[in-house]
Formats: sequence, C-alpha cells, structure tokens
Amino acid sequence: MKKVVLSKDLKEKVPDYCLAVMSFEIKIEGTSDSLKDEIRKVENEVIKDLTLENLLKQPRIEAARVGYRRLGKDPSRYRLATEALLRRLIKGNGLYFINNAVDIGNILSVRTQRSVAVLDEDKIIGDILIRIGEEEPYEGIGRGNINIKNIPVYCDQIGPFGTPTSDTPRTRITEQTSNVLLFITSFNGKDGLEEDVTMAKELFTHFAEVSNFSLEIVE
Repeated sequence: MKKVVLSKDLKEKVPDYCLAVMSFEIKIEGTSDSLKDEIRKVENEVIKDLTLENLLKQPRIEAARVGYRRLGKDPSRYRLATEALLRRLIKGNGLYFINNAVDIGNILSVRTQRSVAVLDEDKIIGDILIRIGEEEPYEGIGRGNINIKNIPVYCDQIGPFGTPTSDTPRTRITEQTSNVLLFITSFNGKDGLEEDVTMAKELFTHFAEVSNFSLEIVE
C-alpha cells in the first residue's frame, strides 16, 4: 500500500483532518442488478431522512464545511463530493451506474457522509502527500478545470490526482483497474472511522470480487 503523509500546514489549519486509507485487489465489472437495488435503497434513505435545510446541520457535513472555511475556501462554491452527492439525491436525481468500484464508493460516501476517493493505485506513482492546494492546473472528472487553491490535495510524484471535491481522470477507475486505493476523509477526527472501514469492507466484499485488504489510519 502507498505511504500517505499529511502536510504540517494542513494539520495546523484543520487539526481534526484525517483519513482511512484502504488498499485491495478487485475485479472491475458493470453494475449488477443487486448493486442497482442497493443504490436505489440508498437513494430512498436519503429522500426519507434528509432535506436541503437539514443537510448542512449533519455533523460530518458541517465539520467538512468548517474545514474548508479554515483553509480559506467557500464550501458552497466548491462543494465536497459527499455533499454534492447528497444534494443530488435530495433533489430526486439518481446516481449514475458506472462500475462496481465507483458505485460502491458512492454508496459508501452517501452512507458515511464523508468524501470517498476510489482510485486506481497502479496509476499513482510513489508516495502520497496530502497538502493545501495552490494556484496550479487541475482537471476534475467530468468537471473540467477546477480551482484547487486552499483545499486538501492528494499528490504523488507526478502531481495532484485528487481532492475531497473531485478526483482527476489520471487515477480514475477503468475496466483495466486491478488494484484500488480508497480514501475515506474525515474533518472531525477518527470518531466513527473504524465503523466506516467496516462498512466499506462489507460493501466491497458483498458486491465485488475483492481480496488482500490493507488498512491504515492517517492523521
């Protein structure tokens, strides 16, 4: 599994920032009927329990937005991926069916209310540093160029490949992916991360062919 380190500046500004890092082998497949059923179940859970008004009062969403503000970023303009997913579902727009790995990641993000990155580990070169973004080029998946200044950025030897707002095409999951690196990002400390990891293992084991799990909590 890749070595992941948090920058000193990031920890000073957002002391409770941490993440669960998981690595595992996987067989990428299309969205199965059982996984589609689970996605629809998640969509119904959100519609039943959340509104646009109470979404921002959810402790994990609130903590993440506070974290962005501490870094100098407007969380309403540069939404975290999990908030964007939840808002989409609250409005009655369903999740896309992409592939088993990405779909499970979306379910995990919705249920944990944390930003989840599902990455092709083989496309990440060298160790990983999570630091505060600068004025630098960055392309988000399906979003074009994104201003990543003052948000957490995941970087390898090549450069930035992900953020809690959007990942890049370079490390996206494809049919050729065989090794996944998964980040579950917390802005309010380790509380609940072990449960989130357990949920991740259960979801990936149930809905995909996976093996050789590795785990590290980085803080």
